[in-house]
Amino acid sequence: MSTPPVLANATGTCKKYEHHCVGHTQKVMFYTGMSLIAVGVAGNLVSIKPFLEEQREETDDNAALRDCLKIPFFCLVVIVPIVGAIALPYIKPWSLRFGIPAICTLVAMLLFLSGSFTYEKAEPEGSPITTVCRVFVAAASKNSQSFPADAELLYQGNAGQPQQFPHTRFLRCLEKAAIIPPGTTPEDETNRWKLCSVTEVESAKITLRMVPMWTTFIVCGIVSSVGNTYFIEQASKMNRKLGTWKVPLQILLLLSQWAKKFLFDSLAKRVLKKHKTYGSPIGIVVAMIFSILCCITAARVEISRLKTIRNHGLIDKPDDVIPMRVFWLLFQFFLLAGLDSFFEKSVAAFYDTQSPECMKSYLRFFSRGVSGLGFMCSVLSVYVVGMISEKGGGKNWFQLTLNKSRLDRYYWVLAGLSSVNLVVFVVVATCYRYRDMEASGVDAEGGAAPIGSGEVEDKQCGYCCL
Repeated sequence: MSTPPVLANATGTCKKYEHHCVGHTQKVMFYTGMSLIAVGVAGNLVSIKPFLEEQREETDDNAALRDCLKIPFFCLVVIVPIVGAIALPYIKPWSLRFGIPAICTLVAMLLFLSGSFTYEKAEPEGSPITTVCRVFVAAASKNSQSFPADAELLYQGNAGQPQQFPHTRFLRCLEKAAIIPPGTTPEDETNRWKLCSVTEVESAKITLRMVPMWTTFIVCGIVSSVGNTYFIEQASKMNRKLGTWKVPLQILLLLSQWAKKFLFDSLAKRVLKKHKTYGSPIGIVVAMIFSILCCITAARVEISRLKTIRNHGLIDKPDDVIPMRVFWLLFQFFLLAGLDSFFEKSVAAFYDTQSPECMKSYLRFFSRGVSGLGFMCSVLSVYVVGMISEKGGGKNWFQLTLNKSRLDRYYWVLAGLSSVNLVVFVVVATCYRYRDMEASGVDAEGGAAPIGSGEVEDKQCGYCCL
C-alpha cells in the first residue's frame, strides 16, 4: 500500500518509483508497516517454540508422522531461502516484492487458524516478571520492618515447597518482602503483593544480578547490526560478477547464515559441552573476540575499498561499480557468523544453568531484547561518532555516500569499543556468583547459611560478588 502506484490517484502523486512520487501518506504507511513487521517477528520468536513444545508433549502418538516430515521440512528450509535469494533481484516492482511475502504470510495465518480447534491449550501460569515486581513492592511496603533474629521466621512458602536456592547477602533489602508482620500469619495475608517467599526473593535477586551481564551484550548487538546495514551497502556497489552471473546480495547473507548453522553452531556446542560449569562465559568471550576480529577485518577491507575508489576517480560517482571483488567481504561476514552463533548459544546455556527454572524462557528472550537494543544503539553510535568526528573543524565520517565516508575509522572505533567491552565482561563474569558456587556454600549439615550471618558469602566472594 505504501508503494507509489497503489495510492497515486488518492494522494495526487505520480506512479513512478521516484523520490518525488512518494508522498507523506505513503511514508506513514511504510513506516507503520515496518513497525508491524517488527512486532510480528517478535511475536513469532517468543511464541512458536513454546507452542510447538506444548503440542509435542500432548500428542506423542504422532511422533512417527513428525519424524517422517523432518526431511521434507529441512529441504524446504534450505531450498526456499535459495530460491528467494536468486529470484528477488529479478522482481523489480516494490509492490510485488512486498506483496508476495504478504500473501504468503496471509496463507500461513489461515492455515494456522484452520487447526486452532485441535491444538492443545495450556492454562496460563502467570509471568515470573510479575514475581520480580511483587518482590520490589512487598520489600518497599516493609521498609521500616527490621529483620528477624532467626532466618527461619521468614516466609518459606507453601508447606513442602523445596528451597531452590541458598540464602545470599546480595540485595538483602529485598528480603524484607519475606518478613511476616508481627501478630500475623502467612494465612492471614491474602494480598500476594505484600508477602513473598524466600524462593521468590532469591529468584528476583538472581535476575537482578544478571543486569551487569546484559549491559555487555549491547555492544555485541551494535556490531551484529553492521552486518545488515553497512556490510550490505558496501557490497551493493562492488563487483559482484561470478563469470556471467551477478551474485545477489542475499547470497552473502545466506552464506553467512549457513556458516553460522553448519559450522559455528557445532563448534559452540562442543565448547559448551566440554566446559559445563564455565562454558557459557567462555563462549561469550569467544563471541566478543569474533566481534573484535570482525571489526578489524572490516576496517582493513574498507581501507582497500577506499583506496580503489581514489585510484579510479570514483569518489564523486556513487552509482558506479567499484572494480573490487565483493568476495573480499566474505571474511567479515564469516567472522560475524561466528559472533552471532557463539553469542546466541552461550547466552542460552548461561540462562539454562544460572537462571531460576520459572524464568529461563523469559530471560532468554529478554537477552534477545537487550541485543536488539544494541541494534537501536547502532544508530545512536553513528550519530555520536559523527558528531565527535566534526570537533575541531573536522569532516564528518558519515557522508551522503559511502565513497566519501570513512567507515574504516568507524570500524576501528567499534573494534576499540568491543575490546573495552570484552574487558568489562571478563571482570563482571569473574565477580558473578554462579549457582555452583552457591551450592558449595551450604553448611556441614546440608542447610543453607543463615541470612543474617552471611559467613559463607563473605568467605567465598565478599561484597564484590554479584
